[in-house]
Amino acid sequence: MSTQAVSGATAGIPAGELAVMQRVQQLQQMIESARTGVSPGASSATPSSATATTTGSAYPATTNTDFASALQAATTADDSAASGASNVAGYPGLTYDAANGAGAGGEAGNYEPLIEQAAARNGVDPAVLHGLIEQESGFDPSATSSAGASGLTQLMPGTASSLGVANPLNPAESIEGGARYLGQLMTQFGGNTEDALAAYNAGPGAVEQYGGIPPYAETQSYVSKVLGNAEAYRQSHPTTAAASLA
Repeated sequence: MSTQAVSGATAGIPAGELAVMQRVQQLQQMIESARTGVSPGASSATPSSATATTTGSAYPATTNTDFASALQAATTADDSAASGASNVAGYPGLTYDAANGAGAGGEAGNYEPLIEQAAARNGVDPAVLHGLIEQESGFDPSATSSAGASGLTQLMPGTASSLGVANPLNPAESIEGGARYLGQLMTQFGGNTEDALAAYNAGPGAVEQYGGIPPYAETQSYVSKVLGNAEAYRQSHPTTAAASLA
């Protein structure tokens, strides 16, 4: 459909309602892509984690559903959808403003249930996923980088598209997408958490080239900080850590 046609079709619709309509269209596209087996914008070079298991990891991957189904399990629109705002299901402190394209509720605790669920779906350690988000964005859902990465897990546009993430600024989508990508990297690098994290930061090619963490100061510091964040999270959440290992 042409831009002119879309403009004519949506003329006079309040911004909030238009944002909701656009979001519904995005979800419909994601559901259709799941039905056909092709993710929106997916690249054939991106490894699939749909049936992968994490070799040598304490967090073997469960059988993953498609991204649209996982996202549907994590989020729902409440009665405020008419104004363009959605609450993450069961977590009233965490909202996503579709009209303005920004998240709210930047406290780490607001995201813990989503992190645990996404980690379980994608076979990754929730403490490591928590540590990654802390390092990537400081739990700011609207964080962006000069390189173009955005959201809680700082996904680059191409990576986000290949993972089925329609809007990286949506906290639930960003967490699910980041968990899925980390799970793919864990599988690719035989369950080696350090290599997977290095690949998340510097790219899989750099890790393959050097046979491990590349000799980049930024990447070495990144891996160390994420693992440190993860350990601090385990110490402060012993019940969660024990349940994850069970």
